[in-house]
Amino acid sequence: MESDPMDDMVNAPPLSAEDEIIKDTTFTYQGYQVVRSEFFAHINEPSIIFNNSKVSLNTACVNKLPNIDYVQILVNPEEMKLAVRPCGEDAKDSLLWCGINKKNGRKKPRQITCKILFAKIVQLMGWNPVHRYKMMGKLIESNGEYIFIFDLKATEVYQRISSDGEKPRSSRVPVFPAEWQDQFGLPVEEHQKSLQINIFNGYAIFGIKDSTVPNRIPLRN
Repeated sequence: MESDPMDDMVNAPPLSAEDEIIKDTTFTYQGYQVVRSEFFAHINEPSIIFNNSKVSLNTACVNKLPNIDYVQILVNPEEMKLAVRPCGEDAKDSLLWCGINKKNGRKKPRQITCKILFAKIVQLMGWNPVHRYKMMGKLIESNGEYIFIFDLKATEVYQRISSDGEKPRSSRVPVFPAEWQDQFGLPVEEHQKSLQINIFNGYAIFGIKDSTVPNRIPLRN
């Protein structure tokens, strides 16, 4: 029996007797698209930025995992997804992803120089290395681990622009993928399928330390 695509939605809360409700048993989600989160303001949502041979996660990521100092970056070149996985300082290919704000003593994100990773991601995705690329992500739990997942295909592109006599700078207005032009988001059924993630299937760890060539290590069969 095929499941309803919205089975995992939260049940509607009880309403008071004064609320006027129109009962409609004919409503379906057919034809609806789930509006992409990228179309909204999302300062408190996890995001990752590739820019000028550097990678950084935002404050929201650090705040969601306040006890984590080191992470591993994983890339799935087939599904074109990137994962950020908490780890210990001594773990192979670990990266320090945060620093301390001297003014308030709180943790803050740090930019990580990653010339090799940046070049490989640019080549994989066909990006323009001059522009800045930002992706929204989700914190998921899989097999007892918390992991950030980012879709490399769902990018906000901030093009590098320049005026006469001025230093080139990133535009404040993002450019979205061309296929998003005529849609608000994925159809409900397709959106539901996209949430079914096999987290470690095909991922590779990239180690960016001392400008060494990254190692690719299979995690699990």
